[in-house]
Amino acid sequence: MFFHVLTLFPEMIMDGLDTSILGRAMEKGCIRAEAVNIRDYTLDKHQKVDDYTYGGGAGMLMQAQPVYDCTQAVIDRIQKDKLFQEQETASVRVIYVTPQGRVFNQQMAEEFAKEEDLIFLCGHYEGIDERALEEVVTDYVSIGDYVLTGGELPAMVMIDAIARLVPGVLNNDESAMTESFGNGLLEYPQYSRPQVWRKKEVPPVLLSGNHKLIEEWRLEKSIERTKERRPDLYEKWRAEHDHCK
Repeated sequence: MFFHVLTLFPEMIMDGLDTSILGRAMEKGCIRAEAVNIRDYTLDKHQKVDDYTYGGGAGMLMQAQPVYDCTQAVIDRIQKDKLFQEQETASVRVIYVTPQGRVFNQQMAEEFAKEEDLIFLCGHYEGIDERALEEVVTDYVSIGDYVLTGGELPAMVMIDAIARLVPGVLNNDESAMTESFGNGLLEYPQYSRPQVWRKKEVPPVLLSGNHKLIEEWRLEKSIERTKERRPDLYEKWRAEHDHCK
């Protein structure tokens, strides 16, 4: 899977992705990532990419031309590579990171993980000229109801969540399916050595070796934790669970 991040701050993106699990996954070739500098596509000799907004208002707006040309260049390169590999060319999903989009969740991560290429468009200042967005964006996605200074951090958050679902990225692929939200519930409590720490003992069932009892305990604890910490998720899970009975 190949992540293409269009940004004014490419070093920020690559420094964030080129470490830990994602960095190792790129070394192994499980995923690829690039940060494309939008400034490289401006026609302005001073590499200017922003200007004042029509109608007035505070702040500067990223101009349509460099954003469109940058995005289209990456799309063209992706489709050319597919033709070279004798693969069918399909439309490439371009994700614009914005508080106005759908709120990102695990289901969306699973959906995006099926793609071979994903383009993340990172806005800055007051955003991007609407005309460019209308031309290139396929998905408007947010990571929450708050405003950040740019789209780089949200893009990295989504890439992390998506990449860990790609086969080979995690050492134990099963962990991606058993963690929080894998079954609609929060993850159960987990314990490691020592068996007793600060007078707190590991639950005896986890030491029993009885896998059936352990799975039942884990499900019970997942339900309890979800009900306590995320009642919204619990109600959704319960409605779906009751529907399937």
